[in-house]
Amino acid sequence: AKSSIESMESKKIKWLIYTVVVGLIPILSRLLVWGVTKGNVVEIFVPSDFISFGLVLHISNINEIEHFDNIDRNWKTVQNGTSICFIAFYSILYSLTLFGDKFIDQSAIKFCTIGLAIISFSLSYSVYDRVSNHRTETQGVSA
Repeated sequence: AKSSIESMESKKIKWLIYTVVVGLIPILSRLLVWGVTKGNVVEIFVPSDFISFGLVLHISNINEIEHFDNIDRNWKTVQNGTSICFIAFYSILYSLTLFGDKFIDQSAIKFCTIGLAIISFSLSYSVYDRVSNHRTETQGVSA
């Protein structure tokens, strides 16, 4: 039982590093650049960084679900559909950022993308948790 818990912790750390931290690279890079520049040269938060984060999470969800056969097909369909919808939302928001301040309220886009990124993180964690728990259950049965 202890090795199963250690295995779960290892998988959680890998998910955090390979998915979450990689997805956060644009945000973390901008924070670093913002921290070492003078004045208001660089904005601390921009929508495109949060859009990138959300896209990484949902693409990871689709990849994780598609490569896992021993799980409820309806759940897989719902999760993949949800991720595809979020990818579409992020694409629309990204397109809107290209218009600039003259036509679009960039502040509203920023808060919208931050909110979506938080929701995406929650969804991605729930997908990871369900898939990894299911793997542990099926491995325990076969052992």
